[in-house]
Amino acid sequence: MGLAYLTLIPFLGAVFTKLSTRLGRYSSAWVSLFSATLSLYLLWPLATQVWQGATIIQRVSPWLPELGIDISFRLDGLSLLFSLMILLVGLIVVIYARYYLSPRDSMGRFYTYLLLFMGSMLGVVLSENIIQLLMFWELTSLSSFLLISYWQQREEASRGARMALTITGGGGLAMLGGFLLLGQMAGSYNLSDILLAGDAIRSHEHYLPMLLLILLGVFTKSAQFPFHFWLPNAMAAPTPVSAYLHSATMVKAGIFLLARLFPALSGTPEWTWIVSTVGIITFLTGSYIALFKHDMKALLAYSTISHLGLIVALFGIGTPLAVVAGVFHIINHATFKASLFMLAGIVDHETGTRDMRQLRGLWRYMPYTMVLMVIAAAAMAGIPGLNGFISKEMFLEQVVEQGHHATHTWLLPAIVTLGAVFSAAYSIRIAHNVFFGGEPSDLPKEPHDPSAGMQIPVAILVLACIVVGLFPAIAEPLVTLVVGSSLQGAAPEIHLAIWHGFTPALYMSAIALAGGILVYRQREAFFSLQTLVDGRLDAKIIYNGAMRRLFAWSSAITMNADNLSQKRMLWILFVTAIVLGGYGFISGGSALTGNRPMLPVDPMSVMVAVIMMAAAIATVVMHQQRFTALVLVSAVGLGVALTFVKFSAPDLALTQLAVEFITAVLLLLALFFLPQTTPDEQDRLRQARDIFIAVVSGLGIAALSYAVLTRGYDTIADYFITNSVSGGGGANVVNVLLVDFRGFDTMGEITVLALAGLGIYAMLDQLKLLSPKQDADGRPWNPDTHPLILATFSRILLPLALLVAIFILLRGHNLPGGGFIAGLVTSAALIVQYLANGVEWTRSKLPANTHPLIGYGLLIAASTGIASWYFGYPFLTSTFDHLNLPVLGEFELASAMAFDIGVFLVVVGTSLLILINLGMIHQVSYLPRVNKNPGNKEPKAARSTPVGNKTDKSTTQTQEDMPWKR
Repeated sequence: MGLAYLTLIPFLGAVFTKLSTRLGRYSSAWVSLFSATLSLYLLWPLATQVWQGATIIQRVSPWLPELGIDISFRLDGLSLLFSLMILLVGLIVVIYARYYLSPRDSMGRFYTYLLLFMGSMLGVVLSENIIQLLMFWELTSLSSFLLISYWQQREEASRGARMALTITGGGGLAMLGGFLLLGQMAGSYNLSDILLAGDAIRSHEHYLPMLLLILLGVFTKSAQFPFHFWLPNAMAAPTPVSAYLHSATMVKAGIFLLARLFPALSGTPEWTWIVSTVGIITFLTGSYIALFKHDMKALLAYSTISHLGLIVALFGIGTPLAVVAGVFHIINHATFKASLFMLAGIVDHETGTRDMRQLRGLWRYMPYTMVLMVIAAAAMAGIPGLNGFISKEMFLEQVVEQGHHATHTWLLPAIVTLGAVFSAAYSIRIAHNVFFGGEPSDLPKEPHDPSAGMQIPVAILVLACIVVGLFPAIAEPLVTLVVGSSLQGAAPEIHLAIWHGFTPALYMSAIALAGGILVYRQREAFFSLQTLVDGRLDAKIIYNGAMRRLFAWSSAITMNADNLSQKRMLWILFVTAIVLGGYGFISGGSALTGNRPMLPVDPMSVMVAVIMMAAAIATVVMHQQRFTALVLVSAVGLGVALTFVKFSAPDLALTQLAVEFITAVLLLLALFFLPQTTPDEQDRLRQARDIFIAVVSGLGIAALSYAVLTRGYDTIADYFITNSVSGGGGANVVNVLLVDFRGFDTMGEITVLALAGLGIYAMLDQLKLLSPKQDADGRPWNPDTHPLILATFSRILLPLALLVAIFILLRGHNLPGGGFIAGLVTSAALIVQYLANGVEWTRSKLPANTHPLIGYGLLIAASTGIASWYFGYPFLTSTFDHLNLPVLGEFELASAMAFDIGVFLVVVGTSLLILINLGMIHQVSYLPRVNKNPGNKEPKAARSTPVGNKTDKSTTQTQEDMPWKR
């Protein structure tokens, strides 16, 4: 369970981080620091076992055992490396951000998002089950969206976040298909089985489509060509976010997956050609574009793309030594790239700009920052004596070796050397251009070195670049451990050293450095040439064009299907249902009537059925009077409740009655937004068409119901009846079914209910609506006149009603009742207060914001499921026991009660949220036109109310008379 805990801690830390903001501005930083440190503390004893060669697999609980999916975690050398990078670099970023963020920035929100992302990344690298891995993979996309859009007021932040989510989310969807195929090929979704089934996977007929789908997910997440363009647009995020996402986490997730699935997927020509080709193209493209970026962070973003392409190319080459080079460069890139992003943030923080056209000669003003920048940039360029040099040499060596197997042995090394030339050039530029070469011009701030809180985190990373560069043998044990995990076997003999003699890789490196210096010296000429193609080869333009076309197509389809005409939508729906249903009847070939005997008909049932049919027909006939139609619809609902009573379903009857009451009241409030009458349909041809469609649809549903009811069927009810007490601990089968056997369904239903309430709140929040001071005959309007006796007795009855609701809640497991019914009864009791006492009294008594009630309800319901994982049972598995206490005697205690309480809170919170927002909309009084004809029983002005749909002709007042206002 240790791996589950250390993954869960950042998520819990995110909650406490947000709550801690009440204790002071910097309290959230301390909570975040403690969360990351605690995860490291839990990782340490497990890491010692992995260091000794163990692979730790911890299965927490079955998730969907029938599909072979469970909650399980895996820690080996590969996942240990990435966990250490996530947590250690995360700690450094937490400290750095504490001093980077301005007083205007919300630290609580920033650290909440950061810990959510940290937990998601830990989930990715520690997952044993690939479906679980995919869930965390998508969480990284969502949490990175929040981080990138942190400065919500900036358009570029929102645009960059949407682009990142679109690209990585689309790749994740493709990867889902690939994972499903991979699981079927291997016969399991667990990595332990998949990594041992490489031969079966590679020989499978669906290997190529599976590989392409998974690689789509990898390439989109790690910003590989042609999906690289989202990464520079994510630079709108705060610099600490960029340092974290682009060095050790977000973009490294795809690299991790390549390394993780390497034993199962590599070793085929398809793997080699696709992965290595994409990697080389990305390496060259990123290094070339980076040179021409004037924004420091944009240059670093494209350099990240280039180095990620380098690592991908190494895994594409696929030899054991190429994997060694790839793993080593993962480590090196994390150190120098995180430090470079932080240094770019320091320059921006202390000068007010990142534009290298303004930045010059800062070494006089920021000497310590200059030293750190020069060392980190040199590591990125591959200067001897620093860690980047060693892994770059290893990369060039593998390229030369791979070139020997190609037709043109010189082509691949030449392409890679060209990319290395540009890499050296942009590395020189970001150091020399900013800190040397003249004086700065028109800087928004007076430059100076930052505080120690921003310098020390960077210094730690730069020191790591120096130490590993001078003493590479220090990294050998870790690299050996990680390579062994990635290869799923013994790692090749690894000897990391500064000097390997005069080799082709050394010559290529020397050419790259010399060429980089030359390109940088002639950069103005290159800039002039680049201006000729700027905007023509930008993948972002292609993306934006594709998105515009996609939105245009979707708008055209939507407007053709939905032109704001409800009739058209219903017409399409019913005609489609008639066609498909008719085809089913015709093609079925069987008789309409089955051989199951019908139940006898009693007079009471006939009477209720006739009343329901009459009410339904009257609703259609009198639909123009909306209040009357609402009353008639409620009569139909009452008939349904009586039907439940007849068939001995008291739970359903109670629910139906409560729902009818609440929905009737809420619909009455909603009628305030609509005219009291609807326009009369003058087109008789349309009327005939609608009647025909309605009749055919009704007859079709009746025929289908008759065909089903007259046929026998195998019921599953006996299973629930038999196991209700023994398996669920309750005699009320309906309640046990909802909170135990089908807890997943109920969890989804209350989530949808909560979303519906929040949606209504979003539509009605801050809405202002005109309200008349007097009616059309000149009588003054008092909006809060209520009978004294009704108001008094409703207040007296409220405690009794709430007591009944609690009684229904507590007894629901064994007798008719439960959380849903209790929530409806409570809501009905509170709605009665509104009806009896009016808006102002209710406003003063009810909470204005019931969002926490909904949130706590969902949290409690979900917590009961998570708690079952702790004991090794599937999600939402309930348990029960019988206790004997003095005086009280024996009674049952079921864990499903907590789930029922969560349902209760969600129902009450959602109902009140809708009630408060429908019934307490801010109303602005106005003086309506007075009716000149008192004898008119139904003056139009008095019977008209504001309408939201301007196409509705039933109201005599114009939008200027009663406008909607925000």
